[in-house]
Amino acid sequence: MSKKAQIIGVNMVKFAKPGSHEPYEVMGAKAIQGALEDAGIGYEEVQQAFAGYVYGDSTCGQRVAYGVGMTGIPVFNLNNYCASGSSALFLARQAVEAGIVECALAFGFEEMKPGALASAFGDRTSPVGWIYERQSELAPGLPQDAPRAIKAFGGAGYAYIERYGANPDIYAKVAVKTRSHAVNNPYSLFTKPLTVDEVMSATPMYPHLTRLMACPPTCGAAAAIVCSEEFAARHGITKAVEIAAQAMTTDTDASKLDLINLVGADMTRRAAQQVYDTAGIGPEDVDVVELHDCFTPNEVISYEGLGLCPEGGAEKFIADGDNTYGGRYVVNPSGGLMSKGHPLGATGLAQCTELVWHLRGQAGRRQVEGARIGLQHNIGLGGACVVTLYRST
Repeated sequence: MSKKAQIIGVNMVKFAKPGSHEPYEVMGAKAIQGALEDAGIGYEEVQQAFAGYVYGDSTCGQRVAYGVGMTGIPVFNLNNYCASGSSALFLARQAVEAGIVECALAFGFEEMKPGALASAFGDRTSPVGWIYERQSELAPGLPQDAPRAIKAFGGAGYAYIERYGANPDIYAKVAVKTRSHAVNNPYSLFTKPLTVDEVMSATPMYPHLTRLMACPPTCGAAAAIVCSEEFAARHGITKAVEIAAQAMTTDTDASKLDLINLVGADMTRRAAQQVYDTAGIGPEDVDVVELHDCFTPNEVISYEGLGLCPEGGAEKFIADGDNTYGGRYVVNPSGGLMSKGHPLGATGLAQCTELVWHLRGQAGRRQVEGARIGLQHNIGLGGACVVTLYRST
């Protein structure tokens, strides 16, 4: 008999540009300590810990955890590219629901370098090389010399416009919407409002993609404490948020069909459907969403993958304001990766932190009023997609 897992403590440090950040072990320890304080428990209560990061040596997770305490517990190090933080949360939740532990810690952190993402190991086969090879086969007329993430998500954004005949300014409108949310988030790196004209006229990076449609490389950390209902009750914790359902998917042959699926649209659809089926609700029941907007085209694609609007319906969804306050959903009230930043290993747990704050009514000026159901989407090429549904208790 599986148990329901609950989030009882969350925290994140404000993300910073490369070069202006603290060392990863300092950021990570601060995030963990803050999550423990939020939960009202000591580190000695944690029975297992799961660390997500991409750019770091093995056992960096232990180095971070040791800054909080050396209690001898298992610490697992995870690298699932941009979905590393949510992968850590997935395993913590799984350990609690299986009854293996009563209290687990998920944390993520990243120290990144300026500029586009690059492989740390140039002397061996790239795990994402097949994506770019397939993109070249599917769209030989698109630019082939762009940095790899720009090429992948830019290609998907171009394919979406071609398929549905949407106005390319939808990507700029999403950037403007997202930045309008970030203005109210003290944890956001960028808070200056944008206009559609500013975004459209920014430095071009790919067809239909400008620099202001791309997230910045950043450094940071975030953490969450996951426990059983019995543990929460025993400790008198009343502000828990339930993980109502969670799914992780990887690529199938469907990922090779087109440029949109190459960046995880099919993974997203399958993970979202599993989550809705498990929770016994539909996307129409969701109040607030934190999704993986590493590039604004991916936010547009993800609206449809998560079932927030019909296929090809994103342009109307955006025009109707159904992705912001006063509409059907509030998407990325934090400002998303676009404004808050995207330190790969920390992102999934920062999304979790934001949603927990909303479901507790603790999100300040950006609070989504009456939020009871939160949806999280975190994706990494190569590939992994984690979709999580949270419910206030």
